[in-house]
Amino acid sequence: MKITMAHGSGGKMSSELIESIFSKHFSNDTLDKMEDSASVQGNNRLAVTTDSFVVTPIFFPGGDIGHLSICGTVNDLLMIGAVPKYLTCGFILEEGLDINELEKISVSMARTANEAGVKIIAGDTKVIEGKGGIYINTTGIGFLADDINISASNCSKGDVIILSGNLGDHHAAIMSSRMGIENQIQSDCAPLCEMIKSLLDKGINVKAMRDVTRGGLATVLNEFARSSKTAIELDESSMPVSEQVKGFCGILGLDPLYMGNEGKMVAVVSEEDAQKALNCIKNSRYGENAAIIGHRIFPC
Repeated sequence: MKITMAHGSGGKMSSELIESIFSKHFSNDTLDKMEDSASVQGNNRLAVTTDSFVVTPIFFPGGDIGHLSICGTVNDLLMIGAVPKYLTCGFILEEGLDINELEKISVSMARTANEAGVKIIAGDTKVIEGKGGIYINTTGIGFLADDINISASNCSKGDVIILSGNLGDHHAAIMSSRMGIENQIQSDCAPLCEMIKSLLDKGINVKAMRDVTRGGLATVLNEFARSSKTAIELDESSMPVSEQVKGFCGILGLDPLYMGNEGKMVAVVSEEDAQKALNCIKNSRYGENAAIIGHRIFPC
């Protein structure tokens, strides 16, 4: 069965779509009330982020657009030290989308939200003319402790830069799918909750964090440098990149420093906490290939 314009009419077919897919897989005590707005418990400091996901193809090695939408939003909250709690999801469906594909994406989102410890508490669905595509907008809400102050502007002389794992996996997986290149590269798409919780629970002096997505590591570190008015020196030989991604980059002339990832983050920590922070990350899920990639931050 395919999505039709009637699924976006607000009538019987819209209700059936919501009940058979979204309510079925996203069910929780808040969403099940089916109100126009969700009422949830709050916190003194809230972290809020929003993002839209338009990836092609919608299913790729290592993930899909639904998995990506949850990971991307959750990770944005984590990067300022917030604990992700709630998500809203807006779906824009093109006429002709296979409903079985929509259900697979919804199952993936529910599974990823459960891993990240967040509830999907509100949503919306619209249908437009098209060729069977899907676009997802998510808003994330997290709670932030009063003593947390993680910002790129905090980077200072002597700090150390840690990367949580291999560069370029997501970018290479997407491009391989689009170009029909056969390899074993999988997207690194993942929620980094356990990793960030470990750092904060161990009392690591984290100055700044950022998930390494569009624009890649080089773009993130340039933003750090501008914000903190510092210069950053990297050790290129320490950059973790898989052999398959190195080969892929060699064929297409790509630079892993500028390739997007969806399950990697970079952290700036004080020098005295560097080894402790590295151990925390390496012992966390998705952090086994973490490395110290820069030993010097100094004023411009």
